[in-house]
Amino acid sequence: MLDGHVLLGWLFSCALLGLLACAPRPSAAYFGLTGNEPLTILPLTSEMEEAAIKAHYKVCDRLKLEKKQRRMCRRDPGVAETLMEAISMSALECQYQFRFERWNCTLEGRYRASLLKRGFKETAFLYAISSAGLTHAMAKACSAGRMERCTCDEAPDLENREAWQWGGCGDNLKYSNKFVKEFLGRKPNKDLRARVDFHNNLVGMKVIKAGVETTCKCHGVSGSCTVRTCWRQLSPFHEIGKQLKQKYETSLKVGSTTNEATGEGDISPPKKSTPGHSDQIPRTTDLVYIDDSPSFCMMSRYSPGTSGRKCYKDKNCDSICCGRGHNTQSRVVTRPCQCQVRWCCYVECKQCTQREEVYTCKD
Repeated sequence: MLDGHVLLGWLFSCALLGLLACAPRPSAAYFGLTGNEPLTILPLTSEMEEAAIKAHYKVCDRLKLEKKQRRMCRRDPGVAETLMEAISMSALECQYQFRFERWNCTLEGRYRASLLKRGFKETAFLYAISSAGLTHAMAKACSAGRMERCTCDEAPDLENREAWQWGGCGDNLKYSNKFVKEFLGRKPNKDLRARVDFHNNLVGMKVIKAGVETTCKCHGVSGSCTVRTCWRQLSPFHEIGKQLKQKYETSLKVGSTTNEATGEGDISPPKKSTPGHSDQIPRTTDLVYIDDSPSFCMMSRYSPGTSGRKCYKDKNCDSICCGRGHNTQSRVVTRPCQCQVRWCCYVECKQCTQREEVYTCKD
C-alpha cells in the first residue's frame, strides 16, 4: 500500500535544503500562458527525443519513489516536473503558515524523519498540504499544456449553457484527483496510522476541490455580455494553505474502532478522553492525529527549539520563547521609501535610514 510516506519524506527534504537538482524548471505556467496561445513546435530528432526520455527517467529515479509511483512518473514526461513544483510549493506554504509559531515547519534532516514517524497534528498538516500541493500542481500542469495525458478541463454538467459557452482553459481537477489518488494508493484497512495519513491526504484534496471557481469573460457589443466565455480555476495556493492551517487549529485526536458490519477499522474519538480533547466524531473534512505534539520549545529530535528565534514584541514573543524571555537588539537599516512612478516606465525611490529593534528568544 502506497500511503504517500515515501513522497512526503522526499517532498520537503529537497525544497527546504534548496538543492538545485530538486528545483522545478521554468514552464508555461510561470510565464502566464493559458494554454490557448499558438505554439511553434520544433521538430525533434531521434537523438534529442532519446536524450529527453533518459533525462526524464533519471529525474523519476532520483525521487526515490515506490515502484508503482516511479512507473506513473515515467509514463508522462510532465509528471516529474509537476512533482518538483508541488514539493517547492507545499514546503514554502508550510513555512509561511507557521512562520510565527514554535514549530515553524523546520524539516531538515533528522527533524523531518523523526516527525514523520509520529502521528502529531503537525504531521497531519504535512500530509494534507503535500496532497493538496500535488493536486493543485497537477491540475495546473494539465491546463498549462505540460502533460501528455491531460489537457484543459472541458467542464461537463455546467448550468445555463445557452447563456454562455465553455472556453478558455480550465484547470483539470478531474484528471488531477484521479492521478493523485492512484499515486498515493488505496485506503488501508487495519493500521490506524496508515488510515489517519490516508484521511489527511484526502482532506488536502477536498480543500482544493471546494475552492474551484468559475471565471468568465464577457463578449458582445459594448461589453453587453450576451456571450460569456467561462473556465474553471483553482483558488490560489496561499488560500489553500490558509484553510488547511485553520483545520490544523481545530484538528481532532482520534483512536481506532472496528466496524462490526465490515470488519474493517474505523477512525473514531480516542477511547480514553483526556482534558483538552474533544469526543467529537471526526468529519471527512477534519484533520486528525493520534499523538500529542511536543512543545517544540527546546531542541529535540523533532525541532531545533526556539532559542535565538526572531519574535515580535507584544505579538508572539511570550509564546515562541516559552516564558524564557527575549533579547532586544537595536540596528540601523536602509530601505527604499517615498517611491514615485516616473513617465514612462520606471519607479524612482529615495533611501531612508531608520533604527529598528530586533527581538530574539533567550536560551
